[in-house]
Amino acid sequence: MAVDKNMNILIVDDYKTMLRILRNLLKQLGFDHVEEAADGSAALQVLRGSGHFGLVISDWNMEPMTGLQLLREVRADAKLKSTPFIMVTAESKSENVIAAKEAGVSNYIVKPFNAATLKSKMVSVLGDF
Repeated sequence: MAVDKNMNILIVDDYKTMLRILRNLLKQLGFDHVEEAADGSAALQVLRGSGHFGLVISDWNMEPMTGLQLLREVRADAKLKSTPFIMVTAESKSENVIAAKEAGVSNYIVKPFNAATLKSKMVSVLGDF
């Protein structure tokens, strides 16, 4: 099944520059329906409020709710639990990777990354596009 490039993608980061970079990379890959949230709690409100998202791409380190906490909330919510979720982090510590995997992350990206890396992670989660 082909990936729907019109699907909604939620990007979550407390750093505006990173949101802009992610939005631009997604645009390069042909995805234009991108919404933003500045932290995990804002993302959770968006996810619970405005319908269906085909993918969440979230930073790990945010306040007051981290990406890992957001992931746990998403996986615990019956309506959201099957939403593909990619975690982005500056740290590649194995305990972080393990914690994210245990919480049900779909994939993991370590900063810095480029469009090719983002695409390969998205393909592994969503299928080819």
